[in-house]
Amino acid sequence: MGQVSVGVDKKAAQLFARFNEAFWDEEAGFYALALDADKNKVMTVASNPGHCLWSGIVPPERAGRVVARLRREDMWSGWGIRTLSATHPAYNPYSYQRGAVWPHDNGLIAEGFKRYGYAKEAGEIAHDIWSAGRFFMLNQFPELYAGLHRDASSFPVQYLGANVPQAWAAGSVFSLLYAILGLQPDAPSRVLFVDPVLPPWLPDVTLRDLHIGEQTFDIRFWRTDQKTQFAVLKGEPSAVIQRVVPI
Repeated sequence: MGQVSVGVDKKAAQLFARFNEAFWDEEAGFYALALDADKNKVMTVASNPGHCLWSGIVPPERAGRVVARLRREDMWSGWGIRTLSATHPAYNPYSYQRGAVWPHDNGLIAEGFKRYGYAKEAGEIAHDIWSAGRFFMLNQFPELYAGLHRDASSFPVQYLGANVPQAWAAGSVFSLLYAILGLQPDAPSRVLFVDPVLPPWLPDVTLRDLHIGEQTFDIRFWRTDQKTQFAVLKGEPSAVIQRVVPI
């Protein structure tokens, strides 16, 4: 098993180096969306690099620039992060993959933000998606909705033909909560690590019937001033440990 682990680690390190060499653009401070037939970078700004944060393939010293680029107005609609920059010639807020907002896409990006220490920004994504969800019937997230700019007179417009409800859109709620609370389950070790940072709009939340291996927990998290605290209401308190989410 040791040799297998070393081999996997070596391949992962090689992939990390090759990916960053091929796709990172220092001038843009962002990752290319693709490489063309001549291996030149296609510098279309899309939400995909947010998934790179989620995967951990971004060097820590670059993460802040990726987060900042995704937070610029052409990407951050106010209802979530768009799939494509509003400044791109092909941008269409009503298009399936050229400007719409996908709840599950934003859930993964929020997890990526949290992974690199951008808890406040992860909470802001969660707030945008939560705010949009209130406009849909029965609070059910559609597969995607239009990436229109949020202002006092706008509202999220459901994509025509979007699946409602849809599993991965509904699952974005768990991704967003996972990011806010910094949940890091380790079932083999019978431990749950947490790194909670509740945003101002969510000052108190309780998880019930949370399973880690054979253990079951109820855990309350609450915000006092600028600090988030937690208490284990059911289950073994020593099995819930605060730890920063590792990159």
